[in-house]
Amino acid sequence: MKAFLLAAGEGTRLRPLTDSLPKCLVPIRDVPLLEIWLQLCRRAGISEVLINLHSHSDAVKEFVASRDFGIRVRLFDEPVLLGSAGTIAANRDWIQNDPYFWVLYADVLTNMDLSKMLRAHLELNLAATLGVYQVPNPCQCGILELDDASIIRNFEEKPQKPKSDLAFSGVMIGTPKFVRQIPSGMPADIGFHVLPKLSGSMRAYVTDEYLLDIGTMEKYATAQQTWPGLAS
Repeated sequence: MKAFLLAAGEGTRLRPLTDSLPKCLVPIRDVPLLEIWLQLCRRAGISEVLINLHSHSDAVKEFVASRDFGIRVRLFDEPVLLGSAGTIAANRDWIQNDPYFWVLYADVLTNMDLSKMLRAHLELNLAATLGVYQVPNPCQCGILELDDASIIRNFEEKPQKPKSDLAFSGVMIGTPKFVRQIPSGMPADIGFHVLPKLSGSMRAYVTDEYLLDIGTMEKYATAQQTWPGLAS
């Protein structure tokens, strides 16, 4: 089982932390965020992770080479950012024979039970399963509408007039059908360019587990106070 760990963002809203450090290596209670993600992947039975790199890429390479995380790590440099969907398209040969794969946003801090989410995906085996959670600020997120069977009937990235408070968490399972919907032009974004085209073909996995996008200094400070750690 494979996972894309999307980590190439420049983290401008986390300055000055990210002036000399990539966003994926900012410490959460002294543990780099990337290390938390690799632990979570290993526990879920993910055997290989592809991490895309851009800002401060050498620091990520040194970190990955510094120890054995119990999981194979492939690094993919992006001198020019391809977008979240563009990274997947550029590495489609890596997942070409896989019936499903994970897409994980590295600036999300979570202790989700990924194995439980995978079981939910396999029940219906649709084009994608999105981890979904309630948010107080839907105008700033990818917002979706569900039917009674948890099928996503509409998806809109950062809507001006949100129709719900259920947001894409940055944790998802994709399939070849998802990959086929990625446009050829780059950069390509998952929320803007792919998910809206798959309405009716995606399942929502609603979670109330700990999940926080640490993209701002305010949320980063919140993470330091509220992070419960990974279950032992």
